[in-house]
Amino acid sequence: MAPVASPSERDRVGPHPSYIEIAKPYILQSRMQKCLFELSMTDAKEDALRLQGVAWIDQVRRALQLPIRTFNTAVIYYHKFRLLHADNEYNWADAAAAALFTACKIEDTLKKSREILCAHWNLKAGPGESLSSDDPRFESHSKLIIGLERLMLESAGFDFRNRYPQKLMVKLARALKFSANNEAKTTWNLSIDLYRTFAPLKQSTPTMAVACLELAARLHGKDTTKFVDAGPVRYKQWAITRAEVMETLLDLLDLYTHHRSATSVGPLYTLEHFINIRIGLNQEASAANIPRYSKYAYESASDAGTTTNGLKPRNGIDPTSPLTPATPSTLSPGTDHAPKSAIGIRGQNGTVRFMLDAARAHGERAEVEKYHKVEEEEYEVSVPDDTRANDREKEKARVGRVR
Repeated sequence: MAPVASPSERDRVGPHPSYIEIAKPYILQSRMQKCLFELSMTDAKEDALRLQGVAWIDQVRRALQLPIRTFNTAVIYYHKFRLLHADNEYNWADAAAAALFTACKIEDTLKKSREILCAHWNLKAGPGESLSSDDPRFESHSKLIIGLERLMLESAGFDFRNRYPQKLMVKLARALKFSANNEAKTTWNLSIDLYRTFAPLKQSTPTMAVACLELAARLHGKDTTKFVDAGPVRYKQWAITRAEVMETLLDLLDLYTHHRSATSVGPLYTLEHFINIRIGLNQEASAANIPRYSKYAYESASDAGTTTNGLKPRNGIDPTSPLTPATPSTLSPGTDHAPKSAIGIRGQNGTVRFMLDAARAHGERAEVEKYHKVEEEEYEVSVPDDTRANDREKEKARVGRVR
């Protein structure tokens, strides 16, 4: 939706100085909750679209034998796209295909849109019904996927910096002497299931890797004292905190508790096993006063939108807490209020420019604002009050009336 022009914008002479959309490599829970609330996305529908889309991407990338890094990037783009576009604006399968198509270009594992659509068709087709990518029935659909590619890039802010936790995770698993067919295999599958949650948007590479290693150790009944802030996974060494790892672990356990059948690791263990692990983590979090979700630096305790540890907020919004303020991601000189998102309003109220460096964007805004600032000066003029002149005027008027 196009932002409403402020009075200063309407009075401005000359071209609009453009909007600046700042890339967000990390999006915390409070921001995602607000985005979903603004899109009127229900909790059940959000879960369904997220799990269906990630499963679609995973199945097709396996059929095309694409590497795990392409899967990671595609899912990140799919998640970011859904945070800005309501579900009635697109079909979730088309969005998943466009995310995978875009990720193939970014990760240099090139695949045509027709090849992606053909791979998905052949997964559903029976014996003898397989098609080739040159089949004309993919023509119109492939053009739709290409059209969605631009929206995918805009939703991500043209930010091609991506995180791949599997590489670090494998190195740490070897250092911890995980068995290749037991703990290490479970850790790998956990890293794939992790992308069925929003954790990859919130956490860094070491946080995701360490969380998967710890949960795999807990699932296999290992002594957790060797894997919690000790040895190769010492938190200070990787610049992470226990709160970040705890949030990632609880995100995974939320997934296994509510949607166990839609995951890779969930069907291998009983629901009670996951609940017991979750109870132990909840007790640890309560004892150490660890919040359920991390907060932005500008958020106070009342604005965090946090819930009791282990509970899932309905519709992504805690009814007992106020909404968190929007992050200052879209800037334009001379505007009183930044729009919710400038994406998609090109040519309506100014050009949208995408930048990676937030400090540079704020500096540019401050510099340009100098030329759009309206300056006014007030002067006080003292007028002498000549009482004698006033008396003479009154006398003339009285004499004239008498005559």
